[in-house]
Amino acid sequence: MALAFVFSHRRWLAPAATCVTIRRLPIQKSQPKDQNDLSAKGFRFAIVASRWNDAIVSRLIDGALAALTQREANEGAVHIFRVPGAFEIPLCAQKAAASGKFDAVICLAVIIRGDTPHFEYIAATAARGISDAGLRTGVPLLFGVITADNIQQANERAGDDKNNKGYEAAMAAVEVVNLYRERFA
Repeated sequence: MALAFVFSHRRWLAPAATCVTIRRLPIQKSQPKDQNDLSAKGFRFAIVASRWNDAIVSRLIDGALAALTQREANEGAVHIFRVPGAFEIPLCAQKAAASGKFDAVICLAVIIRGDTPHFEYIAATAARGISDAGLRTGVPLLFGVITADNIQQANERAGDDKNNKGYEAAMAAVEVVNLYRERFA
């Protein structure tokens, strides 16, 4: 039973009991894509990466390149653009996407919380800007931006292969471009 307020002649009356029936609809569950079936062959990728926190971001770039190599990206199919910080990623990513030269743009950065609210502003602006740029251009922009409370957390997310957000973002890029080609081309 659910309660509903009955409106009559501009006056709310006491709650009336109503019976709500929810039909059981079959829900088709999506199965995870077997990433071994995915190929980066024939696709072009841009990597837009921050120079801020370069020691960690460089490991994210290495992870992304490892994933694209593992998925057999063509030689010369990956272009790297370095920007000063995470704040500059959305505009560069949008320009790369709008150029028509890339099937996906992988955005990589590391933002570590400090003692001021600067972290929140940069993290929110980068996330929103990357999302907006993808929606504006129709090109997938993958979010490989680590937001961490400290350097240890950031290092844990920039490990080897599958424990690397750059690797994860590149694998997601390969999956999405294959999906778009298969379903929307």
